[in-house]
Amino acid sequence: MKKYASLLFSLLLSGVVFAQDSLVQKGHTNNNKFKQLYEEFATPNRFRTASGAPGVDYYQQQVDYKMNIVLDDANTRLSGDETITYTNNSPDALPYLWVQLDQNIRNENDMETAKNPSGVRKFQGVESFVNDFTGDKFVGGFNIESVKDAAGRPLRHTINQTMMRVDLPTPLKSGEQFTFSIKWWYKVNNHVTDRARSGYEYFEEDDNRAYVIAQFFPRLAVYNDVEGWQNYQFWGNGEFALNFGNYEVNITVPEDHVMEATGELQNPKEVLSRTEYQRYKKALNTFDAPVIIVSQDEVVEKEKVKATKTKTWRFVADNVRDFAFATSRRFIWDMMAVKVGGKNVIASSLYPKEGNPLWEEYSTKVVAHSLEVYSKYTFDYPYPKAVSVHAKNQGMEYPMICWNYGRPNPDGTYSDRTKYGMISVIIHEVGHNFFPMIVNSDERQWGWMDEGLDTFMQYLTEQEFEDNYPSRRGAPSKIVRYMSGDQDFISPIMSNPENVYQLGPNAYGKPATALNILRETIMGKDLFDFAFKTYAQRWMFKHPTPEDFFRTMEDASAVDLDWFWRGWFYSTDVVDIGVGSVKRYYVSPTPDQEVTDLLERYNMTVDDLQPSVFMVSEESAAFDPAITEGEPTNHSAVLAENMPEGKTLPKYFYEIEFEKPGGLVMPIIVEYAYADGTKERVTYPVQVWRKNDSKVQKLLTSDKELIGVTVDPDAETADVNLTNNAWPKEEATTDFDKFKAKVQG
Repeated sequence: MKKYASLLFSLLLSGVVFAQDSLVQKGHTNNNKFKQLYEEFATPNRFRTASGAPGVDYYQQQVDYKMNIVLDDANTRLSGDETITYTNNSPDALPYLWVQLDQNIRNENDMETAKNPSGVRKFQGVESFVNDFTGDKFVGGFNIESVKDAAGRPLRHTINQTMMRVDLPTPLKSGEQFTFSIKWWYKVNNHVTDRARSGYEYFEEDDNRAYVIAQFFPRLAVYNDVEGWQNYQFWGNGEFALNFGNYEVNITVPEDHVMEATGELQNPKEVLSRTEYQRYKKALNTFDAPVIIVSQDEVVEKEKVKATKTKTWRFVADNVRDFAFATSRRFIWDMMAVKVGGKNVIASSLYPKEGNPLWEEYSTKVVAHSLEVYSKYTFDYPYPKAVSVHAKNQGMEYPMICWNYGRPNPDGTYSDRTKYGMISVIIHEVGHNFFPMIVNSDERQWGWMDEGLDTFMQYLTEQEFEDNYPSRRGAPSKIVRYMSGDQDFISPIMSNPENVYQLGPNAYGKPATALNILRETIMGKDLFDFAFKTYAQRWMFKHPTPEDFFRTMEDASAVDLDWFWRGWFYSTDVVDIGVGSVKRYYVSPTPDQEVTDLLERYNMTVDDLQPSVFMVSEESAAFDPAITEGEPTNHSAVLAENMPEGKTLPKYFYEIEFEKPGGLVMPIIVEYAYADGTKERVTYPVQVWRKNDSKVQKLLTSDKELIGVTVDPDAETADVNLTNNAWPKEEATTDFDKFKAKVQG
């Protein structure tokens, strides 16, 4: 009987609940926060393994381009002819190919504007208002002059908005190649007025333009084992899904232009002056500071008289997923070398005089720093160079080259905000060389896989640039405002970029914060860094999916993270963990009412539970103040008889109840403060929530009196509600209280 009573007693105290025999309860589906992601994940196969690595049958298509491009500066017209060789490495026969025509987003259909609501704007700047209703609308888009096979025969093709289907004479079998050509032209847009990724900036004072040109040629869409053809239309936010290939590109521009582009320059002697070429050669082995190739004074002279002749710059790029270039007579140019993985990589910058002195001082140095830090956490940067180009209001990335904003005032002065904003965007855009230019995720579908991972790496790189760097994203506190916002306007990270309300927080800030928390709080730096590097190296020059990332992070760390991916990436739940209550317990000779009721229910008495001790709190009716006067052993002879020689019981017993109003499960990080002035930091693992998603109790014993409990003392979990994080409860200070304190007196 006593054995049965003891077992029953322990079961009930451990929280087991017995249903009434006469009551039939409804069942429920498994909504446990810790269930595995089998329902969300695709079944592993020979293309992609359960470990997150490429499978034995993994494939990707090869697409090689040879292009001749001509920029007509006077008429802002870009024209080109390209020869494309498509290698079908898939196991499937392809009856047609899909080609991306991104410039068509600016044609007469105006897809980017048409997709959005356009009611009356009740507040608008005067200049913007006048331009909206009186300005000439720019109409661009590709003009496809011909699509031909290698023998010059026309190929049937169908244009559907930003996609073009090229029908093949016969299906392209596995392992075969198909070569064809496209001839095209389009009007180049002003990227400053229409906030576009590509185009020109016009400088009225000297009637010149600076061009940053991308998405400028018809590019093959991706065909893979996950999507088949990734031919989702380009609506503006979802970026690019592209194939790796080799490029040979000839670009003809005005003779006095300076240019940088994806790939290695093949004819520097032909396009540079003797002096410029000598500086160029010197920069290839200069590591301490950038070498000026074209100076500001030289640019000022070139701005005065425009060249009437042209010259052709020749670039070759191997194993890249895209190609872009920047060109202008207004560009200052500097370069330096940086050692990465035992080889020299060129860091370079192009910028108009409007960027100085800020750009000459920082840009190329930041490029070099970014290559070093990113390489440390992922893989050695494999390309020969990385270029930062100044473009007003722009931040955009391409292989080996990127556009970045950050312009001082006209008198050359600048604020810290401008300076750090420029440094941060350069780090971010140079970092995109790693994600997605090399770890080649599908940006059209999963914007966070490049933007979020890159923003996380940007945070690490910023913090290594200088102490206390004012990072805008990455720290947990930076995402609280977004996560605690109106749920009607928040989407899970695992959403298409076109379908979210706030793309910046959703695809950049929240995933970066999640990874930072994963590194600092959940996994620890060593485990995280190893797993993250494993992912980067597994998938460099390949096409990973979110599942490949999630699986690799677990595979390389032995940390079960399904609960983390589900909460942070598949839901919009928030972190809110607090202190529900703190109760002190005492050893008592008599039980409290809960135990008494339990005994009556099962027709038992206290004698049936002997030998036992009872714990009661000060709130219990059974509490007798006399039991606080002596040691716990004074109240139980049996307890005293069973004490090991030389051992004593703790003086204090506390039950701390933690509550979780928020939906996200997270470890409970708690700091206990004691009357003697000491503090103790304890982390309870996230699994503590696995059987109760709303509250959990933890027993704390000590020889010191507990006077304070603080959850998440260093604000490392992005907790959206700090009002319940402390015991005794701290009075919240309103913004008005802070204002009064500031202006007092």
